Amino acid sequence: MPNDFITYIKCVGTGAKHNRDLSYEEMRDAMRQMLDGRAAAEQAAAFLLGWRLKPETVEEFRAALEAIDEASRGTPVPDSIELGYPFDGKADNPYIFPLAAEMAAPFGLDIVVSGGALQPSKGGATVRQICQALPMPEKLHYFDRNDYCPALAALTPMRQKLGLRTGLNTLERLPGVAGSDTALIGVFHKPYVRKYVDIFGERYRRLLIVKGNEGTPEIFGKCRLWLHEEGRLEEHLLDPAHFGIDYRKSFERIDHDEGIRMLREPSEGLRQIARLNAAVWLFAKGRCPTIEAGWEMLAP
Repeated sequence: MPNDFITYIKCVGTGAKHNRDLSYEEMRDAMRQMLDGRAAAEQAAAFLLGWRLKPETVEEFRAALEAIDEASRGTPVPDSIELGYPFDGKADNPYIFPLAAEMAAPFGLDIVVSGGALQPSKGGATVRQICQALPMPEKLHYFDRNDYCPALAALTPMRQKLGLRTGLNTLERLPGVAGSDTALIGVFHKPYVRKYVDIFGERYRRLLIVKGNEGTPEIFGKCRLWLHEEGRLEEHLLDPAHFGIDYRKSFERIDHDEGIRMLREPSEGLRQIARLNAAVWLFAKGRCPTIEAGWEMLAP
């Protein structure tokens, strides 16, 4: 049992008086030890819980992300856009990306999504389950974590036993395995917008942060979006009603089978929501000057 990792646990687990932030080098080493197995599962769980409660700093997030990058291997998808989904599932509405990717394909838009086993703590259908259950459009590229970062995937049993969200829930959303120059990520709370810019902003030419459905980058109702490019952050307000969409979001959980059925037999309202999301992707990628222009491009 590595004594130096116990030192890292003490940094985050000895109470408000004695906790301290880790340096960049310390955090990178702590994450490396969790990924390569030098830290026992019990140690990793203790650290991740303490780190969450301390709480995490941007510098620590960036250092941990570097260690995860070192343990990952990807395949470039040139001129693509990466969609960053939480790994803890989606339960209130179906995933929209398979429908929207089909609509965006004629405009040469390559879409990248990543997934893996369900992580704590929400529950629901995962990106992996959707991509395994449905035929994917030609320009939708799915990366499975068992392939691109098996070391991070190996932490799943420990995380499931812990049963709580940790800093890994944030970091795993945008693994960057396709070398995309544009990305979308969902956010629950506005204060996290700047944090996501600081963590992920330098990895992408354009980063669009969406206050989307269930913390995903998918838009089902009125929401705000923030576009980060060249150090600038622009806020946008998007209302589906402006496009004549009257989609009623579900407030009851839907199971995996129901979500698949809704994608196989989409209602007109769901197809309109998919069209709006595809328009947002075209805007994020710079293929059109506004979301409204993207909407018109996608007219049937």
